[in-house]
Amino acid sequence: MERNASAPEKSASFPRQHSGKKNIFSGPATPKQRYETIDEVETEDKEGPEETNSSDMSHDQVLEEVDRFLVALSESANEKGDPPEVPVSVETLSKTVDSMIKQYGKGLARFGENDTEDSSFVEAVIRISKISITLGDFPSNSSTAPTLNRTSSALQRAMALLDEEFRSLLLQDQYQKNNNTRSDSNIHSSEQSLSHKITAKLSSFNTNNYDSELKQSEQHEPDQLEEFPSFSPESVATMNKVATTMIAAGYENECCMVYSISRRNAFKSALNDLGYDNISIDDVQRMQWDALEGEIATWISVVKMCSSVLFSGERNLCEAVFAGHQSISNYLFCNLARAVAIQLLNFANAVVLTKRSAEKLFKILDMYECLRDLVPAIKNSYPEEVAKDLISEAEAAKSQLAEAAVSIFCDLENSIKSDNGRTPVPSGAVHPLTRYVMNYLKYACEYKDSLEQVFQQNQDAQGSSGGATPGTTPSWSPFQLQLITVMDMLDANLDMKSKLYRDSSLRYIFLMNNGRYIMQKVKGSSEIHQLMGDTWCRKRSTDLRGYHKNYQRDTWSKVLQCLNHEGLQVNGKVSKPVLKERFKSFNMMFDEIHKTQSTWVVSDEQLQSELRVSVSAVMIPAYRSFWGRFKQYLDSGRQSEKYIKYQPEDIENLIDELFDGNPNSMMRRR
Repeated sequence: MERNASAPEKSASFPRQHSGKKNIFSGPATPKQRYETIDEVETEDKEGPEETNSSDMSHDQVLEEVDRFLVALSESANEKGDPPEVPVSVETLSKTVDSMIKQYGKGLARFGENDTEDSSFVEAVIRISKISITLGDFPSNSSTAPTLNRTSSALQRAMALLDEEFRSLLLQDQYQKNNNTRSDSNIHSSEQSLSHKITAKLSSFNTNNYDSELKQSEQHEPDQLEEFPSFSPESVATMNKVATTMIAAGYENECCMVYSISRRNAFKSALNDLGYDNISIDDVQRMQWDALEGEIATWISVVKMCSSVLFSGERNLCEAVFAGHQSISNYLFCNLARAVAIQLLNFANAVVLTKRSAEKLFKILDMYECLRDLVPAIKNSYPEEVAKDLISEAEAAKSQLAEAAVSIFCDLENSIKSDNGRTPVPSGAVHPLTRYVMNYLKYACEYKDSLEQVFQQNQDAQGSSGGATPGTTPSWSPFQLQLITVMDMLDANLDMKSKLYRDSSLRYIFLMNNGRYIMQKVKGSSEIHQLMGDTWCRKRSTDLRGYHKNYQRDTWSKVLQCLNHEGLQVNGKVSKPVLKERFKSFNMMFDEIHKTQSTWVVSDEQLQSELRVSVSAVMIPAYRSFWGRFKQYLDSGRQSEKYIKYQPEDIENLIDELFDGNPNSMMRRR
């Protein structure tokens, strides 16, 4: 039986230990096909000449005689002499192997169930293999050619049996098969539930604040993936016995190929059950952001699961199956891990190539942090030869993500510069740009440590030493400098927008509203507050007090002049015409201010209260004093009501209606 031309090539890392013999493996043949092959070879052998019976020898005696023959055969091969005469025990051993193969193949026994029988079979196969390999070194026309054909055929049938057993055992992974006893619908439902649980668990990776319901669920239903791959100890022990025998018999490449293909399929199935599909770069480029955002979340969960559970489980299995063959174990695991890692890293590189926009910053930083945490996990978990390559790939992808994050964050400057609308916000309220920038910074600074890292890396890559800008110190980090730049640009933009208001008082209300909003966001975020520092916060508070002072000056200074006691007396007496004009001017100005400023908006309750209290503090005492001293000089009755429009309590109540954004407050009061 010749090897099928379509079979996968064997790796150059595992050269065949035997030569000059036919190979029974022809790709993924079915069990029926392989056993039919065994029967065909048996039929061919039965057509040959009848061999001498040596039933008078015990099994141990047969092995001893074969061992002596192997020693003599090896000596002849080394001396390049003629081979020794082949003892009848070799034929006996070949028949023993065939007999046991027939029992295994017909289900009368199963490899791995009886240690004594398995040991006898393995002992016989190993010796048959050594005979076949050594005889292959002699000329083909020698007298040993029939023995070579006989032992080679027996060996190939034995390897076919072990190959089939190996494949069967590898398919018993309970995670991949998801418990054959359940119906397909139950399997699908369970997989979805498992996927959702794993995704929920990993969304809070490295935190202790798991949802209580998820905790209870995990206590009663432990995640199967945490046991990946879930072979029984008996199956692993049998696979080790199969692998050891095949390697010793010179079928290392075939054994590794079966294992590698099976485990790659199992790993792919595990990733699929976590919701991950291998998406091409072109598909990533064409995806809408909402869809891609979901794929990124899945990717993060999968990378974390690979580094914490899947890879470690896979390596443990590989080491157990190929115990005693560390180089083979390392090779197989490294090949699988490298293939999966490169596939995952290719997705990260594809995301970096998509069109950059502000909303992508947070997911890109999530991916960056995921790879940042992956690097030490690789160093601690993988052999040096594979760790070096994987770390190099991961670092390259991480650098690309870092560069993208810096670019997106710095583009916030362009967003501020481009917001140059000439229409003022009604009522002096907080500008949408202020809300957008501050909320963006608040969420961005939750990634403070990562942003500090990516900006520092970017500066190092550019060879820039950084430095202080006006209002900062030389010790400020590159990210702090970028943050203060954004703040300064926002301040400049708001100052420009404040000049769109014709009323100077409303201009200061606008600046107070926006300045207070910025301060509240900074104080509400420990990360931003830490980055901006107390000095910056104190300066902002000073600016706000200045806006407040300027508002009072521009709004109420002229009103207070009406309540000035000076200039009311003429020749030592209070002048009624002047007094009437004062009350009339006060009423007119106060009505106008109330009418206008009750429509203005101060959304921050504390600022609104502070403004009302400060206005009342200067207006109420002044009006009460003026009203109490001079109301008596006006005739009582209709003339008094005509000029004295408000009681002191009315003024206080009306001041409390300012900045409500309600144009009907005066009308309602009247």
